[in-house]
Amino acid sequence: MESLLRRVSPILRLTRVTTAFAAVGNVWFVILWSRANPEERAVGPIVDRPAWLLLGAGALSAVALYAFGACLNDVLDARRDRALRPDRPIAAGQVSLDAAAVTVACTLILAVLGSTVFGPQAVLMTLLVAVAILFFNVAAKFIPAIGLVVLGLIYAGHMLVPNVNLRFLWPVWLVMTHALIVGGIAHSLARKVPPISGRAAAFAVTGWVFWSGVLLVAAWRRAASIQGFGPVRREDLEGGPWPDWVDLTSALPPAVLALLFALFAWRKLRIAGAGPRAAEKIQRYGSLWLTLYATAWMLAAGHVGEAAVLGALALAGFLGMTILRELYGLAEQPLGYRR
Repeated sequence: MESLLRRVSPILRLTRVTTAFAAVGNVWFVILWSRANPEERAVGPIVDRPAWLLLGAGALSAVALYAFGACLNDVLDARRDRALRPDRPIAAGQVSLDAAAVTVACTLILAVLGSTVFGPQAVLMTLLVAVAILFFNVAAKFIPAIGLVVLGLIYAGHMLVPNVNLRFLWPVWLVMTHALIVGGIAHSLARKVPPISGRAAAFAVTGWVFWSGVLLVAAWRRAASIQGFGPVRREDLEGGPWPDWVDLTSALPPAVLALLFALFAWRKLRIAGAGPRAAEKIQRYGSLWLTLYATAWMLAAGHVGEAAVLGALALAGFLGMTILRELYGLAEQPLGYRR
């Protein structure tokens, strides 16, 4: 058992699968929401194929795309990690650069393979998100003003893979906003270089406002059942960007969760203090919070069965993260007898 842990642990750490549950939760939310609401008018694979196949393919694509980004980050940062983060798998010599490069290729292939179940648009969106991940790791993350915005867009695009034509876009906006804020907090607490200056923060906020506006316009047009980008009659937009078939009070539970996360992050910061440790905890639990948002949206909309599935996924994510971290410690520092 110990030997197996020693072999598997570096790959698990390289791919960051312990926090990939958030990506699965986002994708599963879109799948379950599209199937549970006839108003979404989802057609094709997402309604014609069995739920187990869609959820399985969605999980495969989500985990693989998440692992692709994590592996790509470590491959590109191998030289920097040897100087700044020698505990990372590649820098520590636990995983060779060649093996990591193969993992990058395999995870991208698996992500595309999983997305084929949802049709050509899903494959195209997967490839676009992969390009955004590549851009983020090559350049954007070194420019916080751009990197934080790109990070939020990656989460939003990843979420839309199963149904690019999703009409209820507010959960996507919440995920994009949450990812951007958590990324900014983690960047600052970890004292990453370059730091987030006032000008960079203002630019990031401007980017967030712009893309929030894009989502707002898209939500408005889709709520009014307008396709494409042609001329729009004024009476078509009278309903506003919030679909009339979704109760406005459905936004309350996710808003409460957002407030609870702010309190949780503040408490962790007080206990751990500003530094990489607090940044790691906030980023890790911030990822799991996304699945709680998905559960809250479903529960507020009255889809109890779907909410139970997402709630079980959130619980599995928390337990899996805890168990795997304990196994990491056991593999790296096995128990022994004192003399």
